[in-house]
Amino acid sequence: MTMDLLALAIVLAAIVVCVVPLGSYMARVFTGERVFLTRVVAPVERGWCRLLGTDPEAGQDWKAYAKSVVAFSVFSWLALYLILRTQSIQPWNPEGFHSGTWDVSFSTASSFVTNTNWQYYGGETTLTYFAQMAGLTVQNFVSAAVGIAVAIAVIRGLANRSGKAYIGNFWVDLFRAVAYILVPISFVLALILVSQGVLQTLSGYVHLNGVAAGVKQTLALGPVASQEAIKELGTNGGGFFNVNSAMPFENSNGLTNALEIWLILLIPAALTATYGRMVGSRRQGWAIFGAMSVLFLASVAVVFFAERHATPAQQFAGILHSSGNMEGKEVRFGTPGSALWAAVTTVTSCGAVNAAFESLTALGGVSPFSGLSVSEVVFGGVGSGLYVMLIFVILAVFIGGLMVGRTPEFLGKKIEAREMKLATLTVLVTPLAVLVTAGAAVASRYGKPSIYASGPQGFSETLYAYLSQANNNGSAFAGYTGYYQPTPGNVGAHGITFADLLGGLTMLGARFLPMILVLAVAGSLAAKRVVPAGAGTLRTDTPTFVVLLIGVVLLLGALTFFPAILLGPVVQALTNRLF
Repeated sequence: MTMDLLALAIVLAAIVVCVVPLGSYMARVFTGERVFLTRVVAPVERGWCRLLGTDPEAGQDWKAYAKSVVAFSVFSWLALYLILRTQSIQPWNPEGFHSGTWDVSFSTASSFVTNTNWQYYGGETTLTYFAQMAGLTVQNFVSAAVGIAVAIAVIRGLANRSGKAYIGNFWVDLFRAVAYILVPISFVLALILVSQGVLQTLSGYVHLNGVAAGVKQTLALGPVASQEAIKELGTNGGGFFNVNSAMPFENSNGLTNALEIWLILLIPAALTATYGRMVGSRRQGWAIFGAMSVLFLASVAVVFFAERHATPAQQFAGILHSSGNMEGKEVRFGTPGSALWAAVTTVTSCGAVNAAFESLTALGGVSPFSGLSVSEVVFGGVGSGLYVMLIFVILAVFIGGLMVGRTPEFLGKKIEAREMKLATLTVLVTPLAVLVTAGAAVASRYGKPSIYASGPQGFSETLYAYLSQANNNGSAFAGYTGYYQPTPGNVGAHGITFADLLGGLTMLGARFLPMILVLAVAGSLAAKRVVPAGAGTLRTDTPTFVVLLIGVVLLLGALTFFPAILLGPVVQALTNRLF
C-alpha cells in the first residue's frame, strides 16, 4: 500500500514540476517570442502563411476565428473519411484490408476530427498502416492543435487591454501548436517508447501455427509508437490495437505506463501556467490548477481505494487477491496503475484505457462517470479543459458578485448579460447532448440492438457511451456497440447504424458548439475596456475563490447527471453492498 501511494506521488510530482517550464514555453510560443526552435520552425511558418494567403500579424475577431476553425475541421473530416473509404487501393496494406461500412467510417471520421477517438472497430483487424498513419495519427495532431489554439484565443480575449476585438490568427496558432509543441514532444517520447519495447514497424503481420493442430494465429504489428505518443500527449486516446494501452505493444511495462499517464496530463496541466503568464498574473493560473488538482485527487481516491476490494462475485467464489479486484486488469500494472489511469483518462478527454472499465467495482465505476459528468474540466482535454473551466470561472464570478452585491468582474472586465447567456449555453450543450441521446438509445427500438447487458449495467454502458462521446473522451464501459455487418432487412443492422450516426453527430455537436460559444465569449471580453478593481471586487486568485469554483463545478455536474448516475453505477453499487 505504501509503495502504491509512493508511485502515485511520484507521477503527480512529475506533473507539478513540468507545469511552469512547459506553461511558460507555450506562452512564449503563442506570444511570438523567440524559443530554441524558432530558427528552424520560423521559416516553415512563413511558408505556411504564404501558402494560405494569411498575414501572421493580422488578427481575427471571434467570428473569423470560429469560421476558420470550422472550415479546417470540415476539410479534415472529408479528408479522413476519404482515407477510410479507399483502403483497398492504399499502400502499406500487408493484410489486404478493405474499407469498413460507411456508417462506421462516418463515426470514426467524426470521432478523430473531434479529438474523441471513439472506436467501434478493432484497429489491427480493420485499418491499413496508411489509414492509421495518414488518417488517424495526423488527426491526433491537428485535432489537439485546434483545442490548444481555441484555448489560447480565449486567453487573449481575457488578457486584451486594447479594446480591440481581436483574439489572434487561427492559422498561425494551429501551426505553432503542431510545430512547436506537439511534434517535438511526440518525437522524443516516441523514441523513448520504442526503447522500452513499444512497437514501430511497417513489416507485415506474423502468421503462426497454433499449439493445436490446424489452428492459425496472427501476431499483429505496425507503426505503433509514433501514434502512441501523440495519442496520449494530445489526449486523443484511440489505440492502434483493440485493447488499447493494455496491449504490451502499446504499453510495455510499468515505466511506459507511468510515462503515458504523465503525457496525458502534461499539456492540460501546463496550460494553466500558460494562462497565468498571458493574463499577467501567475496566481490566476495556480488558482485554476489548484481547483483542478483537488477534484482530480478526489477522483483518484475513489477508484484507487474501491479497486482494492474484491467484487461480490469474487468474494462469493472465494477468489480473493491481495491487490484487490484484479478482474480485467494487467498484472504488469496491478490495481494502482490501472486505477490511476482510469481516473486520469476520464478527467481529461483522452479515453485511452489500460484495463477494462466494465470490470471495475461498482463504486470504482463512479469515478469515470464523475470525471465525465463535470464536462472534463478537471485538467480536461488539451485546450478544451482550460477554456471550459474558464467558463465555469465566469459563472463562479457571477455568483460571487451577486453574493457581495457587486457587478461581477473578471480580470478587470465586467461580466454582463451577453457573457452570462453565452456561458450558460456553453455548459448546457454537453448535458443536453448526453441526456437526449442516451434517452433515445434506451427508449428507441433502433437503440436496443447496441445494448448488450441488462439492468443497471446495461443502462450504465449506454449512458456512459453517450457521456463519453459528448465529452469527446472516447473511453467505454464496453457492451454498447456500433459495429455490425448489415444484411438486408435486418433491424439489428439498422440499430447499429443508428448508434454510429447518433454517436457521430453527438461528437461533432458537443465539440464545435461549445467551441464557437467560448470564442464568442472571448470576443465579447476582448472588446471590453478594463475597469479598476475596487474594495468590493471579488479576487479570483485566492483559496476562497478556489473553493467557490469547485462548488460551482460540482453543483452543475451533480444537478445535471446525478439522477441518471443513480440509475446506473450507484444502484449497482448499492445492490452489490457498495463494492
